Amino acid sequence: MASHLSKALASKADSLREQIRRWDYAYYSLDNPEVSDAEYDAAYLELRQIEEENPDLVTPDSPTQRVGGEAGEQFAKVKHRSPMLSLQNAFDEEEIRAWDRRVRAVVGDDVAYTGELKIDGLAISLTYSKGRLTRAATRGDGLVGEDVTANLRTLKSVPLSVRPASGLPDEFEVRGEVYFPIKAFEKLNEEMDAQGRPRFVNPRNTAAGSVRQLDPNVTASRNLQTFMYTLDPAGAARSQWEALDAVEKMGFRVNRNRRRLAGVEEVIAYHRHWEEHRDDLDHEIDGVVVKVDRHDEQLELGFVSRSPRWAIAFKYAPQTAESVVEDISVYVGRTGVLTPVAHIRPLIVGGVTVRNVTMHNEDQVNEKGVHVGARVVVHRAGDVIPEIVSVIDPKPGWRMPARCPQCGGEVVREEPYVAHRCINPFCPAQRLERLRHFGGVMDIEGLGYSTLQQLIERDLVQDPSDFYGLTQEQLVELEHFGPKSAANLVERIAASKTPELARFLGALGIPQVGWATAELLGAEFGSLERVRDASEENLRAVEGIGPSLASELRRFFQGQGGELLDKLLAAGVQPEAAAPPSEGPLTGKTLVFTGTLEAMSRPDAEALVRSLGGKAAGSVSSKTDYLVAGPGAGSKLEKAERLKVSVLSEQEFLDLVGHESS
Repeated sequence: MASHLSKALASKADSLREQIRRWDYAYYSLDNPEVSDAEYDAAYLELRQIEEENPDLVTPDSPTQRVGGEAGEQFAKVKHRSPMLSLQNAFDEEEIRAWDRRVRAVVGDDVAYTGELKIDGLAISLTYSKGRLTRAATRGDGLVGEDVTANLRTLKSVPLSVRPASGLPDEFEVRGEVYFPIKAFEKLNEEMDAQGRPRFVNPRNTAAGSVRQLDPNVTASRNLQTFMYTLDPAGAARSQWEALDAVEKMGFRVNRNRRRLAGVEEVIAYHRHWEEHRDDLDHEIDGVVVKVDRHDEQLELGFVSRSPRWAIAFKYAPQTAESVVEDISVYVGRTGVLTPVAHIRPLIVGGVTVRNVTMHNEDQVNEKGVHVGARVVVHRAGDVIPEIVSVIDPKPGWRMPARCPQCGGEVVREEPYVAHRCINPFCPAQRLERLRHFGGVMDIEGLGYSTLQQLIERDLVQDPSDFYGLTQEQLVELEHFGPKSAANLVERIAASKTPELARFLGALGIPQVGWATAELLGAEFGSLERVRDASEENLRAVEGIGPSLASELRRFFQGQGGELLDKLLAAGVQPEAAAPPSEGPLTGKTLVFTGTLEAMSRPDAEALVRSLGGKAAGSVSSKTDYLVAGPGAGSKLEKAERLKVSVLSEQEFLDLVGHESS
């Protein structure tokens, strides 16, 4: 009798689970509810009661298991099955036509595209094993993301189990976007108002923060949604359109506003349509994504750096707004450079509240005529970095202070540089920034301003080598630290002891050495010992390193920088030797970038050059082959013209790369 009853309950539980999954799919994926809330709640309650009274009947993919369990104090890092690539950007019709020409030059004129809305959310990957969700992760850096399985299990548009599409292996990934529906976001802010708490600024950041909550119940309460758009591997699908159909048939939510596009004119029309109708959507978009539809053609086109050649984000122009400058203050960086910052009356640009706009140097402030009380037009460059693009009532004449605002030390301007610098080596602002810079470049999470200030005030850290002597007992005495978080920070510091050579060189804070120069030094010399021992003559022989930088490097390694190196090595830090340079169509070519890039970030552009065998230098010399100059190009462009170095626009650079690497 007991056995018969047990089988009946198991059958009933299975039936309820299947029914609730079907209702969830209709409601959350199709936006077409099949039953009333009361009927849904009754079935859900019945299933929960059966499982509570019979724990052996609970299955991992049961709808009742979406909420519950506790996430750890930090998210585990997970390596993606294959890289989650970023997309190249196009901002106008000329750029999208140029991309179309590059595509057709490889695969022929009879090419078809799939157009999809570019959802302004958080990229995620969902891993399924034998049809069951086993892991959910954020994009992270494209190679490694954060394990947020406990949180994404609470989203009802994320199936906990599926019937795999034809041709899929036991393990596969579905990728897409988590976003905050506008109405749900507005409702959340109404709740915040009622509680007297600060409002959330924009749906995208709030969605990202909701996914990364330590408590999955918070994620569950936020009414997040998903759109999925990638199947990896593609199984039997032979095109992006077929892959989207397969994903949808498996029960995932797929955006219905996708379109098949016969050519570039239809791409442009699709882009224009949604620019006009973006406010009609229940979610935010910042453009459209265009992909070559056929998978065999995608394979033929291949990849550049971390981006596919067969896909592009056709973005909308950044939004602008007017505000008033309320103050101009001066910030002191890790090398003592003083940077003016315009504090403006808060405004929302592209969904983000902007209060501060960096002005870089005294010359830029005066070239634009920025002053206290000025009415300014602000946009977010690349939809990320706030920038003052014009001043309605310009008044030049602002001056950098003669004394450091942090320590009162002397401020000098060393010709021919435009920057002003505090020359006090004991300036407290520089110490804090140097430590923050080291921790950031070495990827040591948890070394924020508050933590660093406490470490300095307690005399626990004077220079970066002191990080490696910190103990859990010391850290647990700091504000906002408990035993677990203190132990985690000690582990992260220990994990940074074997960095890549370029990362380590970049973290040292050597004047004039940014990421490109650090990569250049690592590739040229191969080991820390060889970089450190290189003579000024040897350094100057490296393309992209001029007399000033060579002299700066020797001063650093022979002075306090050398002492810091010894202390870091004694603390157990051992940089890994650099990999040999790649061979490719840009082998033997040296490129320098200046100004603002729009289609890709500067690090991505420099990585692209290196992947094709070229060198990405930080400064222009007579040995430079090309200078790629974007808007805002300054002294590098002047020097290139003086030395008769070939100057390319960003589009010309992309055309060059597309031609030589196709």
